Amino acid sequence: MANENVDDSIFKILVATDNHLGYGETKPNIAQDSFRAFEEILQLAVKNEVDMVLLGGDLFHESQPSSHSLQKCTELLKKYCLGDKPVAIEFLSDQSEHFSHLKNPVVNYEDPDLNICLPVFSIHGNHDSPGGNELVSALDILSSAGLINYFGRWNDLSKIEIKPILLKKGDTKIAIYGLSHIPDQRLVRLFQEKKVKMPRVDDDDWFNILVLHQNRANRGIKNFIPYDIIPEFINLVIWGHEHDCNIEPKQCTQNGPYISQPGSSVATSLSEGESADKHVGLLKVYKDTFKIISLPLKSVRPFIFDDIILCKPGTDDFNLDAPKEQAINDVKTKVEEMIQKATIKQEDNSTPLKPLIRLSVKYYTETQIFNGIRLGHHYENRVANPGDMFKFSNYVPKERRNRKDGVCAVDDTEFNDVSVLIRM
Repeated sequence: MANENVDDSIFKILVATDNHLGYGETKPNIAQDSFRAFEEILQLAVKNEVDMVLLGGDLFHESQPSSHSLQKCTELLKKYCLGDKPVAIEFLSDQSEHFSHLKNPVVNYEDPDLNICLPVFSIHGNHDSPGGNELVSALDILSSAGLINYFGRWNDLSKIEIKPILLKKGDTKIAIYGLSHIPDQRLVRLFQEKKVKMPRVDDDDWFNILVLHQNRANRGIKNFIPYDIIPEFINLVIWGHEHDCNIEPKQCTQNGPYISQPGSSVATSLSEGESADKHVGLLKVYKDTFKIISLPLKSVRPFIFDDIILCKPGTDDFNLDAPKEQAINDVKTKVEEMIQKATIKQEDNSTPLKPLIRLSVKYYTETQIFNGIRLGHHYENRVANPGDMFKFSNYVPKERRNRKDGVCAVDDTEFNDVSVLIRM
């Protein structure tokens, strides 16, 4: 990739998913988090001089976003996507097939009435799917305004034929197959009935990308998308919907496609997976080779997740006279450690943000349970979520037992949850 001709043929794509614009906008502590992260994503796209941005669904947190969310998103797209810089990618496929929902079905950077310097392509997710009598998505509004290129939408779910967007830059050709969110059980059934078709481009010179927004983790029979139903000719899958950041491409089946899961750019639940550092990907494609460079999001509010097992009754450390007070003191010590960890993560930030703190408290006896909301209010000036810092679980060790196959002995532990955490 050294000479000028090669450089002119390298596709550079900024990939991100699950921006959830508008999440927490009614909560003063976190109201701007989703917009701040999205602006940083667009800034990274401009800084790295990418050819396009590819979004994997859930741009908005609500299918009918507030006027403020829609206005803020519009302002950011206008600020970073409009300009005189020429777009270097050619659009080769039939635009009317991909943008049939528009009165003027044309990719925005070829619209003579618009000055687009940074094209944004997006599918919809389960949070911003079309709704109402006319099945309108917030993405339809942005697309009609010429600010994004909304594709991969399917109204007839009796059968699906995904025709790829064909793009060319120099000697590199990319085919992007877009599949906006469809309920997983229905989509799996359509695949099993062979009613989902992804026609492959005739020659082998195309780098094939599938962008979809579905369950990846096994959440029950037919309630997730198995890897083996993805066509083998797909080179790379950009997987939206799952919020854990696993951006490094990996093959999950032999001869199967590489899968990259950028994860969310804002935490929408206080689950352990959301506490990992947030990243987006800089995808570089040259002919049939590619690499993804992980770009950390530095404006994201720090989220520290940890757990603590309280003292066991009957041990020397257990305070029989004041178990609740002992539990509170132990938890306070742990919270201070977590806040310090968040402070270290923001050492280079000129305007540090109050962190999100989530501590899983595992207790042996109900005499150790305390009012978590009341304790949380002591940290109102130091954390962003004082009202829900703690999750309590009953710690019940099981007797040591042998596995039936006799291979090894295990010491299992069961947790009876008082509150349930949802992993997206």
